Amino acid sequence: MQKLTRLGARRPLTAAAVVLVTGALTLAAPGSPALAASPATVDGAVHYQRIAGFGSSEAFGQASIIEDAPAAVQQQVLNLLYSPATGAGLTILRNEVGADPGSTIEPTAPASPSAPPTYVSLQSIGNDMGQLWLSQTIKADYGVRDIFADAWTAPAYMKTNGSTSNGGALCGVPGATCASGDWRGAYASFLVHYARDYAQAGVPLSYIGFENEANLAPGYDGMLMSPAQTADFADVLGPALARSGLPTRLECCATEGWDYAAQYAAAIEADPEASAFVRLFTSHGYTEAPASPLPGWYKPVWETEWSTFQSWDPAWDDGTTASGLSWAQNLYTGLTQANLGAFLYWWGTSAPTFNGDNESLVQINGSTVSASGRLWAFANYSRFVRPGAVRIGATSADGNLEVTAFRNLNGSVAIVALNAGTGPDTVSFALRHLGIASGARARPFLTDASSDTAAQASIPVQGGTLTATLPARSLVTFDIAPRRA
Repeated sequence: MQKLTRLGARRPLTAAAVVLVTGALTLAAPGSPALAASPATVDGAVHYQRIAGFGSSEAFGQASIIEDAPAAVQQQVLNLLYSPATGAGLTILRNEVGADPGSTIEPTAPASPSAPPTYVSLQSIGNDMGQLWLSQTIKADYGVRDIFADAWTAPAYMKTNGSTSNGGALCGVPGATCASGDWRGAYASFLVHYARDYAQAGVPLSYIGFENEANLAPGYDGMLMSPAQTADFADVLGPALARSGLPTRLECCATEGWDYAAQYAAAIEADPEASAFVRLFTSHGYTEAPASPLPGWYKPVWETEWSTFQSWDPAWDDGTTASGLSWAQNLYTGLTQANLGAFLYWWGTSAPTFNGDNESLVQINGSTVSASGRLWAFANYSRFVRPGAVRIGATSADGNLEVTAFRNLNGSVAIVALNAGTGPDTVSFALRHLGIASGARARPFLTDASSDTAAQASIPVQGGTLTATLPARSLVTFDIAPRRA
């Protein structure tokens, strides 16, 4: 999930390589015969889901790696991840609510579930493993405001196994009885206090969740919660958040994949109180990719963690599941088939000394920063599809062409087209119900083996049609400015 800023790793496009002819973006050499155009349609009258944004996490200390990096490295990483001008322009950050000694706000067990808790400050636990610093920095410098948090587990003393790892359940949920008592209320207070700390630090959390991949009992932080136990605890945390007066809302359930997601969503929906308080469903893509809507769920759905685990691979198109082109296809499928409101990679950045694999979009290796093809796949969406955008109709009869389109709150339109074919593809986009006048111009941004979301010469809209030739194995975003009176 990582990739270094590959300075010099991508070949610059030359004037001979990129040619604009009658409004067509093409990598064909001058004088090449024109290709028959494939029809596609973008229809502003057809509306789908609202988009919250795109993002990643810096959990498990990755934020501290950025915070502690030399200033030049730190700035390069932040620009790659969050700059809407030169980087991916990510707009969502997912934090981890720590439960281990040295990373939790409640390191000391109260005498009982009803005893007064003793909390420590976020600053005293390394700025919450660097996450508080990162949250404040990206809000101030890049305008990122959608910061949410998930707990992987309750503190050890609240669990049946007395450990933050190797599973264990929360004492007090159905089927989990402990001699120490029922810790559900104490766990809810712990999470509310964490959210309050962030609000007081100037970065109120948009959402908070209380479990992560709760079907697993891993050797790292985790907690087992069945769908029924999940709904039961939502009945406790939801009202506690409402009483707090905080803007933070409840989300659930950070399931391991789409196969588990349906089970947990159904349990939430079947519990009237849980359903009333859970405002967002979250899931990951590991055991099953997000490729269909969740049955019976009508609130927003986000994919909030997914990556691959091979050795570090920054390639755009090498046939692996880690390649940028593969992730461009994942983004397309998640947005169009699962109607995702947000799509997050796992880590934004990490160092090879941690795992050294593809769990991040960017890799820090000493003073070298490398950006992966995955980062630029995200950039072609996140830079141009901004929070609050609505996905609109986009169709193509070309089996190699995957098209999505979005209208932003400012009226601009982003058309994202992936040419998965092995040859260039000339496409005529019929633009309907968008209010785009003839003579308006679309600015293409190209990502392929040679270009990283690179701006190309603008193309005119003629007679309600935008025509362009997409290079083979490329992702192109057409940015069309809002109509002016």
